[in-house]
Amino acid sequence: MLVDTHAHLYLEQFDEDRDEMLQRARDNNIKKFYLPNIDSSTIDVMLSMEEKYPGECFAMMGLHPCSVKSNYKEELAIAKKWLDERPFVAVGEIGTDLHWDKTFIEEQKDAFRIQANWAKDLGIPIVIHCRDSMDLTIDLVKEEQDGRLRGIFHCFGGSVEQANSIIDLGFYMGIGGVLTFKKSGLDETVKSISLEHLVLETDSPYLAPTPFRGKRNESAYIHQIGERLASVKETTLEEVARVTSENAEKIFGNVFINETS
Repeated sequence: MLVDTHAHLYLEQFDEDRDEMLQRARDNNIKKFYLPNIDSSTIDVMLSMEEKYPGECFAMMGLHPCSVKSNYKEELAIAKKWLDERPFVAVGEIGTDLHWDKTFIEEQKDAFRIQANWAKDLGIPIVIHCRDSMDLTIDLVKEEQDGRLRGIFHCFGGSVEQANSIIDLGFYMGIGGVLTFKKSGLDETVKSISLEHLVLETDSPYLAPTPFRGKRNESAYIHQIGERLASVKETTLEEVARVTSENAEKIFGNVFINETS
């Protein structure tokens, strides 16, 4: 069994063929789909998808750093209300992003700290976005790590040194389509990282792996990512599936265990 630990399958890019898309994933033995939230505008569609596909789709709750603007405290209040009302598998996706806009970086840091502390209090993981801000985000996690913080650095594309820092913090790394890109260099980094610290993800509908690069990504392509990871690690797809699925179970806890037992 394979697991897609990070996929925005509720977005409009899937409105025309969502059922068929999920069936293609099932046909590739992908059984679990974890849905990170973006902001208040995506909550209803995300929760509707979780309700429609029980035992397969699992929602997170959080505020994406690219949605952190001057009204971020209002957005955080909405996310917190949901976290108080019902269980979620993680607080996510949260983090920092210096790629598109640096205007609200201090607000992004504040939002991250606030949400990380929610996760600690609730005993659930965080799922971290850090684009062009890996070292900054590692430092933020170090500041907040008191033994209760755990989760995934989603879409990992850093160095071996950064990977070791993430491992030392007790976090896992999400490996997606970038691993299949010829010039990414991620394959060389991953050679030095044990499978015990990795999970698979697509970030659908973004970052489709080769040979689908430039097209809409979907969860079925976890198969291509898993095959590439197996090749890089000189092991089998079955071993990659076993270890990364076990890692997902460790991260997401009782919800995952109950649904697969």
